[in-house]
Amino acid sequence: MLMGAFLSENLTHLLRADNEVFSMTKTYLQIILLFAPFFMMNDVLICFVRNDCNPRLAMAAMLIGSLSNVILDYILIFPLQMGILGAVLATGLAPIISMCIMSKHWIGKQNNFHLLKTKPSRELTRNTILLGIPSFITEIASGIVMIVFNYIILRLRGNIGVAAYGIVANLSLVVTSIYTGIAQGIQPLTSRAYGYGKNEEIKRILKYAIATMLILSSCIYFTFLLIANPIVEIFNSERNAQLQQIAAAGLILYFIAIPFVGFNIILSVHFTSTEKALPAQIVSLSRGFFIVIPMTFFLSYILGMTGVWLSYPITEFTVFVIGMILYKRTCKKGKN
Repeated sequence: MLMGAFLSENLTHLLRADNEVFSMTKTYLQIILLFAPFFMMNDVLICFVRNDCNPRLAMAAMLIGSLSNVILDYILIFPLQMGILGAVLATGLAPIISMCIMSKHWIGKQNNFHLLKTKPSRELTRNTILLGIPSFITEIASGIVMIVFNYIILRLRGNIGVAAYGIVANLSLVVTSIYTGIAQGIQPLTSRAYGYGKNEEIKRILKYAIATMLILSSCIYFTFLLIANPIVEIFNSERNAQLQQIAAAGLILYFIAIPFVGFNIILSVHFTSTEKALPAQIVSLSRGFFIVIPMTFFLSYILGMTGVWLSYPITEFTVFVIGMILYKRTCKKGKN
């Protein structure tokens, strides 16, 4: 909130927004960061409600909150003509609406968690941080990739290139959310099986998750492969030929990564759910920081825009290999 209130202009400069988009970027950053506590609390409460035997309510809260964002976007941007301010207010109100839906759980008597006066536990805090880092990195990885790509593409192809990447990035966020949903779905099941020492059940849950991810990945990629141009045209209302060409080519190359993205997200949550903090951190940090950033700079220098698009699938494939090695090592030690 403090960053939004006092540093939004500095952040806008840091993100390299030029005069054409500076004012809108500053407004969006300023307002969205003021809603930061609500986004954080919503994620925490969804996790608690889901693990407290009420996954349907958690899902309903998430769906209603997200759909309200879409509806409020339309109302605030078009009928009320609030422009970028309306767009960011719609996004900021979504987690508040979601928390209102979930309030039914802790107001009622069916819940198993309550606020209690208790002393801080150093060990619990340490374990929470260690096991929470992989999920944290997974969530911010897409944002880090977006910032790095924006910086490089702005130098290579200017605002048109950034707009083309915006199309690809938005679709990527949707696909990544699907994989995050699968991973979060298996988390309570895996944690429960781990608590009971049911190693075979843990393996079976992981296999089901990966099989589901692969089927969805195949359907998604072949859809993009077959109708890349019509998909880009939905976003390209001004029929800009350069934007169309860059985005359509990027869509096909960038999304080669999706099965590896899905595997890496699921494996990271699997490691976290079975209290393997270090392997989970290695997977998450590799795809969020250590590999993707140098890979993007290196390939963009050699291959230009093609290198930018290919850096994402090459990064995720490299992390996939690392993840497989880590998983096999834990299996050999009898820790599935």
